[in-house]
Amino acid sequence: MMLQQNIPRIKKYSRIISLVPSQTELLFYLGLEDEVIGITKFCVHPKKWFRNKTRVGGTKNINFKTIDQLSPDLIIANKEENEKEQIEKLAEKYDVWVTEVATLSDAIKMINDIGKLTQKSKAATTLAIQINDKFKKTETTFSLNKKMKAAYFIWQNPYMVAGGDTFISNMMNYCGFENIFSNCYRYPEIQLIELEEKHCEIILLSSEPYPFSEKHKDEIKNLFPQKKIILVDGKMFSWYGSRLLKAADYFKNISLLE
Repeated sequence: MMLQQNIPRIKKYSRIISLVPSQTELLFYLGLEDEVIGITKFCVHPKKWFRNKTRVGGTKNINFKTIDQLSPDLIIANKEENEKEQIEKLAEKYDVWVTEVATLSDAIKMINDIGKLTQKSKAATTLAIQINDKFKKTETTFSLNKKMKAAYFIWQNPYMVAGGDTFISNMMNYCGFENIFSNCYRYPEIQLIELEEKHCEIILLSSEPYPFSEKHKDEIKNLFPQKKIILVDGKMFSWYGSRLLKAADYFKNISLLE
């Protein structure tokens, strides 16, 4: 069994379960249609996999019985999205590959690693190069401008935001934003008054995990009429697989979303 981040000796995996939505989408992009046999109920892309692949529970509520019935030879998980105890239990029976992604560099490494792991290195390397090139151009676009102070909301009641050690926070840099909660760990609860105290200029309301809408935007706008509030696609900020190809262009146009 393995529960690590070192590429093992070459082994042909033919029965793969993915416990991470963004990595499920990556496996599809790499052409592993036949090899992937199980996904979570949150792995909504690609749609045909969501409709047809066996679902093995949620990212934090795994159905062990279903996994045993599928008899996988590889399970792909993530340190943040999955529960440590559940992954360790799976590792007692199966090869488990655990990724850890907090930055764009981590994401590119993860893509290359999964490419090697699944014998799709050529496709993974090409994808990684394309993503890196796109983000370099995006970074150049914003490097000449002063970063605007921003907060990225992921939840309401209580209000929760992305802290500085998250992948979301790293992506904010590529939009030309400075995360005002960069000194916080993970996803802290906050009070709206802190937006004033930290001189926030841009409020980003994500579509996931909490589905912020125009209603929520209007409510916050009434409290802070001078601040710019943008509803954003959460997948672009938090999915660290093949969707990053789309994210770079999305970030270039994000100021137009108000």
